[in-house]
Amino acid sequence: MAKVWTLLLLCGILGSGLSENPSWFENISTNLFKSPGDILIGGLFPINDLTSELSQRVKPDDLECNSINTFGLSLSLVMKFSLDEINSLEDLLPGITLGFEIYDTCMQPAVVMKPVLQLLTKESTEELDISCNYTDYKTRVIAIIGPNNSELVPVIGKLIGFFLMPLISYGATSDMFSDKETFPSFMRTVPSDRWQVAAMVQLLKEFGWNWVSIVGSDDEYGQKGQQQFSSMANEESICVAYQGLIPVYSDPEPAIKEILNRIVDAKVGVVVVFSLPKPARDFFIEVIKRNITAVWVASTAWSLSDGVSTLPGINSIGTVLAFADITRPLHLFNPYIRELFKKMEETQIPQEPDTEISPLDNPCPSCSFLTQANVSMVEVKLVERSAFSVYTAIYCVAYALHDLLGCNATSCALNPKTDKVYPWQLLQKLQKVSVDLEGVNFKFDKEGNPNFGYDFMQWIFNDTTVQFDGIGYFYQNLTIDKEDIIWHTKNGKVPLSTCSSDCGIGQVRRVKGFHSCCFDCIDCKEGTYLNSSDDIQCRACPTGQWSTLRSTSCVYPIYTYLDWSNYESIGLILGGILVLASHVWVGALFFMHRGTPLVKTAGGPLTGLTLLSLAGECISLVLFLGQPGDVVCRLQEPLNAFFPTVALSVILTISLQIVCVTEFPEKSPDHLENLRGRGSLFVILGCCGLQAGLCGWYAREGPSLTQYVASLEVNYVKTFLRCPVEPMLNFGLMLGFNVLLALISFMSTFMALKPPGQYNLARDITISTLSYCVVWVMFIPIYTSLNDKEKSIAQVGVSLLSNIGLVAAYFFPKCHLLVKHPELNTDDHFRTFLEGVPPTPPEES
Repeated sequence: MAKVWTLLLLCGILGSGLSENPSWFENISTNLFKSPGDILIGGLFPINDLTSELSQRVKPDDLECNSINTFGLSLSLVMKFSLDEINSLEDLLPGITLGFEIYDTCMQPAVVMKPVLQLLTKESTEELDISCNYTDYKTRVIAIIGPNNSELVPVIGKLIGFFLMPLISYGATSDMFSDKETFPSFMRTVPSDRWQVAAMVQLLKEFGWNWVSIVGSDDEYGQKGQQQFSSMANEESICVAYQGLIPVYSDPEPAIKEILNRIVDAKVGVVVVFSLPKPARDFFIEVIKRNITAVWVASTAWSLSDGVSTLPGINSIGTVLAFADITRPLHLFNPYIRELFKKMEETQIPQEPDTEISPLDNPCPSCSFLTQANVSMVEVKLVERSAFSVYTAIYCVAYALHDLLGCNATSCALNPKTDKVYPWQLLQKLQKVSVDLEGVNFKFDKEGNPNFGYDFMQWIFNDTTVQFDGIGYFYQNLTIDKEDIIWHTKNGKVPLSTCSSDCGIGQVRRVKGFHSCCFDCIDCKEGTYLNSSDDIQCRACPTGQWSTLRSTSCVYPIYTYLDWSNYESIGLILGGILVLASHVWVGALFFMHRGTPLVKTAGGPLTGLTLLSLAGECISLVLFLGQPGDVVCRLQEPLNAFFPTVALSVILTISLQIVCVTEFPEKSPDHLENLRGRGSLFVILGCCGLQAGLCGWYAREGPSLTQYVASLEVNYVKTFLRCPVEPMLNFGLMLGFNVLLALISFMSTFMALKPPGQYNLARDITISTLSYCVVWVMFIPIYTSLNDKEKSIAQVGVSLLSNIGLVAAYFFPKCHLLVKHPELNTDDHFRTFLEGVPPTPPEES
């Protein structure tokens, strides 16, 4: 029995020795954002992201932040962890408990003001006193941890600085906050961007890169970083080829495209990206789309961002060299979160989160449903590296309080429950504090900046992941293990990015900044050229000549036309052949049945004239193809207008015969023969003569092709040349005359009665002339909106369409009768139009 008890005792001792969690984990509170204490510390974290439109804000509270930001939430949990750990230490603040109040900033200036005002209220009240003397004013909290970025500090820093309350940021890096006259109480646990810029410039000098571009986010962080980099680079004879800003509060895509265009044009091999994570993500999405490769120097804000490193295709962008804040792992943090979430999971009450609760009371209502499955959110690389900055800020406050309260290992001289302790007193202690954490000694300099620099890292691209490999560090000077860097170049050597690259053909040099070796290459615009590589500006082209972008000479323009081998020309030719084939088929069929009643009714010999004129129109359309000349241009439009006139005038004579038979039945037998003979001839000759006059007037008034070309203002190197269609009035009269003939024919026949039991000739004329009118009337608005090449194609196409329309509507029905119903080709079936006998209306039953 003794052996059994001995064994159990040993197991108990060994079991307790192997336990990973300290005993104070048992007292973890599940309240994530507020905890009571003798002294309160405020926290500002981006727990949520903005979900409403700032542009639609009308009232102060018209803001919604309902999307959880797991990065900001994780950092707020680091604050809770740090304070719980401090409260468990018996010798740091013996007998004193530190509490906290954590609020959401939503990363918006309009949101952060409300919690700041809350934190500045008088102790244990909701009131912000107005006083003439704030020396004895004891605020709700003694210090504020945050915010996380440089955009919010200018909004709240001066207000908090008025109270001389310590504002310790774990992420705001803009160097402007080092000005203690403007921001007297601001401090930070991350280095100033001035040191980051110095590290970047040293990196560029280390590899001989003196021709670079810098891209920043269009906010306080990116703007100041870009300005400092440009200034410091200029002092070190490094030329900044281009600098651009990525919009933060508007659609960044157009600006990013322009930035990348300029970067490509500048031919830089190194680009410094001084940006927040989201603008950087938007930027590299477009970089990946364009397959641009370079050396990308990453600022601390996005260097370890999962939003960028997990982009599909990120391994194609080249080499990424990144600066990251020096950090140390917090070994107890992840076990702490597991234990915390485990407790929360055990105490959860199944109900919907109360969305009506004010964000000041609970910045994350849905966080009450966190479980052990959510622990992964604190295990991402960015959280692990940023956590130490929050941890350090809180421990600095604790050690400063240790000095302020006169504490030793067992007690404190001052008791915050009974003795007054003011933020301005704590600020004085913080300026002198020195803390050893995880093997790192930390203290603030006179500007409130930390005494350490950065880790220098490279992105190592695996198949689907990115590994961050440390290859150096920076504190006052940069130390790099050059042999460990894996370059994206084919030969694995250091890429070149020098300032002395020669300009391309057709570019002039424009010196940039104060370095004569650094210059922008300015393209010679269209209409100008670079005569000599030593010229400092582009020259204008002589009259009658033009140049393309970046030309070294001017040339006379080249004119294109509808070449016979073009797809458009081939299509038009095939269409013309098809129409001509229909003419031949109809003509052959009518010739075989010449002298029959149907052919006589259709016009007799005049049908041959009609088909010949329509065929002539098809053949004349070849004048629109091939290289134009003076003679071709004189004949092109007149022939295209004259041939349809012949066909339409023949149809008009038949229309007049129908009018004679239907409207003047008592006189038609006496005059029909004359109308078919000399009358038809006079109508045809009259119409053709009038159209010939219009065509002659058009040819006489219009310029020749040579004159037209000579009058053109040359602002092109290559353009389409078509025959001049001038004057437009004459052109319109020629086409309008044909439409008028078709319209008269239509008006003459569309109300004509159909002879009972006989062929309806009026129907064929009505449909054919209507189709002609419709096609050419629709042509007018279409024609005016086209370019020269399209106008030529459209006119040929419409001409063929109207041509086949006349053939199909007027001749095809008759052909159908000849082929399918030859028994109807009799005098009785065409008696009304052959003998002038008026049609008798059908008797009503």
